[in-house]
Amino acid sequence: MSHTAQPARWLPFVVLGIGLAAISFGAIFARLAQAEGVSSLAVATWRLGFAALIITPVAFLQSRHELARLTRKQIGMALAAGFFLALHFATWISSLEYTSVASSTALVTTNPLWIGLASFLIFRETPTKMMIGGIALSFAGSLFIFWSDSQNAGAGSNPMLGNLLALVGSWCFSAYLLIGRRLRAGLGLPAYIWLAYGAAALFLFAASGAGGVELFTLSNTAWLVLLAMALGPQLLGHTAYNWSLRYVSATFVAVVTLGEPVGSALMAFLIFGEGFAPLQFVGFSLLLVGIYLAAKGERS
Repeated sequence: MSHTAQPARWLPFVVLGIGLAAISFGAIFARLAQAEGVSSLAVATWRLGFAALIITPVAFLQSRHELARLTRKQIGMALAAGFFLALHFATWISSLEYTSVASSTALVTTNPLWIGLASFLIFRETPTKMMIGGIALSFAGSLFIFWSDSQNAGAGSNPMLGNLLALVGSWCFSAYLLIGRRLRAGLGLPAYIWLAYGAAALFLFAASGAGGVELFTLSNTAWLVLLAMALGPQLLGHTAYNWSLRYVSATFVAVVTLGEPVGSALMAFLIFGEGFAPLQFVGFSLLLVGIYLAAKGERS
């Protein structure tokens, strides 16, 4: 196939569907690993560690010349992107210890809102009316989720803390995306992924070592779950989204990602028996509609 050949029109939508299904398993795998006695920091460390290890031969085969020409600025940006990606996974996976899968995934996917706000505060880009409306609706939805979880005994051991950790995870992912967009402009996908995942893994291994976190004495089931996290949500899911961006709009991809909390919540209901409180459901609905409007209103 030539480099200019376009895939069948339906293929990007199928690839996005596969990516969405893979990413939706992220919270489920994290919960299963935690049930095997793996600490949240260890889960984050091995998710990124395995992903970086698996992508290494691909990066060096396809992008060794790019990697050899890296500037100090690019290396610094890669370290910064990796730092925020490491914080994202450390805080979000930790949130699953304290709050429901549904609340955690709904709040951690609010990054289109924070990117829109950052574009206004940092880059002085005037937000559209749709973006402002989306931010307002999402903020209201977040308040409903926080309020519902604080009143719901089945929401988790400390839902307010869990929800806050999920929000911090979303802020960190927004910073990762903003830095990564600039870095990605001058790098191919394999080189960029290897740098970002590798830097994040190094930060997480360092944090685990400093905190005395057990990384190696794990059950066989835990190892399989952690490897599945790296192969499924991390590599298959995110790569599918990145590949699809070449053929569909970024707005459409952002809207597809709204299916993640829905898919994760459905699987959490089937596997862990986590249900919805009425007010929580109202919060999810407002949040998803708000993110949709924010993504649609985001300027190029």
